[in-house]
Amino acid sequence: MTNKNTINDLVFLGFNKQVIALDRFSGEKVWEWKASKGTGYTAILVDGDRLIASVQGYTYCLDPLTGSEVWMNELKGHGTGIPSVVSIRGSSTGGAAAQYAANQAAAAATTGGAGTTGA
Repeated sequence: MTNKNTINDLVFLGFNKQVIALDRFSGEKVWEWKASKGTGYTAILVDGDRLIASVQGYTYCLDPLTGSEVWMNELKGHGTGIPSVVSIRGSSTGGAAAQYAANQAAAAATTGGAGTTGA
């Protein structure tokens, strides 16, 4: 099956050393990936055209459209635990989310707030 999704069509879930991509419209599983090292909690971040996954001290870079592993870094000597993952390109307040909020604010300003709902 050929993946015809764009990154904007996908939702990513991370848990149990796995990342799963779902079609955001149908909920259908598009791909799944499992870390070769590390266990438990999986922190994920969409970083432009890359998906960064960190699992108990091991960091992986995935292609967000296919789930294929691009690289892995063991970060030896830095320990394990629940990571924080940040990038200038990857942010829950940037990209599509920011554009949606701007569109909602513009619509509310145009209509005086009538008929709008909070996101």
